[in-house]
Amino acid sequence: ASLGGGVPTLPLPQGEVCTMINKKYHEFLPSMQSAEDLVSQVDGLSSNIDLLKAGIETEVQRDLNVAVAEFTELKQQLERDTLVLSILKKLQEFDTAMKEYNSALLEKKYVAAAQQLEKARSSLKMLESRQGFELKILKALGTELTVQTQNMLYHLGEEWQKLAVWKLPPSKESSSLESVVHSELHLRTVPSKEEEIAGPPVASVLQAFAVLGELHTKLKIFGQLLLKYILKPLILYPSLQPFTEEQSDVFILRFKSEALTLDHSSPMEVFDKIKLIFEVLHKYLLNVPLEQPVEDKKDCRVTLAELLGDMIWEELSDCLIQNCLVNSIPTNSSKLEQYIEVIKSTEEFEKALKNMQFLKGDTTDLLKYARNVNSHFANKKCQDVIVAARNLMTSEIHNTVKITPDSCVALPRLPDPGARDHLKTQKTSKLVHNNMVNLENETKLSQYTFSLPTCRISSSVEKLMELAYQTLLEATASTDQCCIQLFYSVRNIFQLFYDVVPTYHKENLQKLPQLAAIHHNNCMYIAHHLLTLGHQFRYRLTNILCDGAATFVDMVPGFRRLGMECFLAQMRVQRGEILERLSSARNFSNMDDEENYCAANKAIRQVLHQLKRLGKVWQDVLPVNVYCKAMGTLLNTALTEIVTRIAALEDISAEDADKLYSLCRTMVEEGPQVFTPLPEDDKNKKYQEEVPVYVQKWMTFKELMIILQANLQEIVDQWADGKGPLAAEFSAAEVKSLIRALFQNTERRAAALAKIK
Repeated sequence: ASLGGGVPTLPLPQGEVCTMINKKYHEFLPSMQSAEDLVSQVDGLSSNIDLLKAGIETEVQRDLNVAVAEFTELKQQLERDTLVLSILKKLQEFDTAMKEYNSALLEKKYVAAAQQLEKARSSLKMLESRQGFELKILKALGTELTVQTQNMLYHLGEEWQKLAVWKLPPSKESSSLESVVHSELHLRTVPSKEEEIAGPPVASVLQAFAVLGELHTKLKIFGQLLLKYILKPLILYPSLQPFTEEQSDVFILRFKSEALTLDHSSPMEVFDKIKLIFEVLHKYLLNVPLEQPVEDKKDCRVTLAELLGDMIWEELSDCLIQNCLVNSIPTNSSKLEQYIEVIKSTEEFEKALKNMQFLKGDTTDLLKYARNVNSHFANKKCQDVIVAARNLMTSEIHNTVKITPDSCVALPRLPDPGARDHLKTQKTSKLVHNNMVNLENETKLSQYTFSLPTCRISSSVEKLMELAYQTLLEATASTDQCCIQLFYSVRNIFQLFYDVVPTYHKENLQKLPQLAAIHHNNCMYIAHHLLTLGHQFRYRLTNILCDGAATFVDMVPGFRRLGMECFLAQMRVQRGEILERLSSARNFSNMDDEENYCAANKAIRQVLHQLKRLGKVWQDVLPVNVYCKAMGTLLNTALTEIVTRIAALEDISAEDADKLYSLCRTMVEEGPQVFTPLPEDDKNKKYQEEVPVYVQKWMTFKELMIILQANLQEIVDQWADGKGPLAAEFSAAEVKSLIRALFQNTERRAAALAKIK
């Protein structure tokens, strides 16, 4: 059926079905019409959208792009304008600061001028920090700022030179006393009229220096001049005295030299001089509060005196310690109590400097040094002892003194041993008294049993031992720490002797037998005292050393060995010379040849001359027993060599035997004469008669002389079947060899040889 036009007519169905269909139809028809209207509206809207889209794409998009570009450009222009504005503002600040600086400088308002310069410098730094924005004018501004800063510093320097004027001598040796005497320091006390309005010139000038960062440099230069020309000379030269002169507008500090007998001033005098200088500086120059340019710290105010003190105090205190306090350290413990005055004076000196703000409140090295006097006393004493000991060790050895069993070190009497020894003695005496037991031997030892025998030692060694005793005596009256240091200094003395003397005098000890003997005596003398040195002071030293530590016994073997080795080395040298001389005797063969005999006789004479010379050199130097042993050993060396060479001869004629006997008789007669241990000749006979005791081969030599003059029967009798005196000195083989050399081969010789067995 057609939907257009009017309502179509349908054939009516039968019954209810037809009725429902008609109803649905009538309900659908308006909805369809609404849908058709909506479709038509959508089509119209779609066409409008297409038109709008086309318009946006053609016109609006183009206008939008143009607007974004314009916005970006405007934003960049705004940023440039803002930057330019800030730059111009900083340039304006720079210009304003420079103008105000110039006006302040003309009015001599140095602090304000310096502050404006710093503002200008800050503005310029800000301008220079703008990256990517460079102006040619900045270089010109920097140059201008530098020029004006230097101009400002020049004016401040001129003012500073007027405030503190140094008048120094042209001499290059500025540290000499003559040069220092002509040095002067002038301090201006009254400002000129044009400066009265601006305020105190010192404060203004120095504050301006502080703002510009140049105060430290200026003050450092002033401090060095102060140390070099005023403070140090007052410490180094006791005769130098400061004196002041005050005029209308200037204060003058001068010096004069006064003749003094002392090499060093007392610390009190030096402190007074230094204090006077600081008082003058504090009054006329340095009592100026400075406001440091620190923004975060509002109360950062220091005085010029404090700044100067920080710069020079360390060097000044070192000079005071090294050239003043060191010299005042006592060298004797009895003077330590007097040093309290020095400590008090040091405390007062530092207190005065703190009141003037030159020093801060903490304790300084100067006061610490003064208070630590006990340690310094011990160190100085030990150093002086070691220096004195070394000077004695390096002095000449040959200056000698005679030591006898009665000799003793010149020392004051030591105090009683104390309660410890007293109780022991008391207990022992009670025991003996109660039991009536006498353990004492009736035969007493001589008082000289343990004494050093008479000999000569170097006077320097005697003084060295006295120094050791005196130092230990000093230790007994010292504090515990000082006592320990002094005790070990004495040990160091002997250790130093052990190391220094053999090296320092090495050449002379090798070449000169007398010095070798003296050195031997020196070592034995020291070892002798070391045995009891610790025991003598055992109960006088600190408790730490009383418990067995105060001993020198451990050093005794070393000193004995040192003395013996040196003397034995000299003995080996002398023995070598003896053997060398005897080597020129041509083995004592063919003595019937006059030339050979002269050579042998000359060798014998040279040996005797050498021994006589040694005897004189060692006379009154070596102890008698050592002297006799030494001379006996050397004479024995000569006799042994002669016996060995003669016994080795294979053929000895009768004439040879006579000549050999003559040579041997020379040795026997003149050999004992080399024993002259004492200067008095009549006292030497005893030791010359005892030569066989000291010369081991003496009897052997005598028996050889008998063989040289004896016949076969006398030789056999001297042998006495191996029991005679000849058998005691020679072996059977040696006797047979001599018989074969002396006698021809006969039946009598054969019979004699048969009996020697």
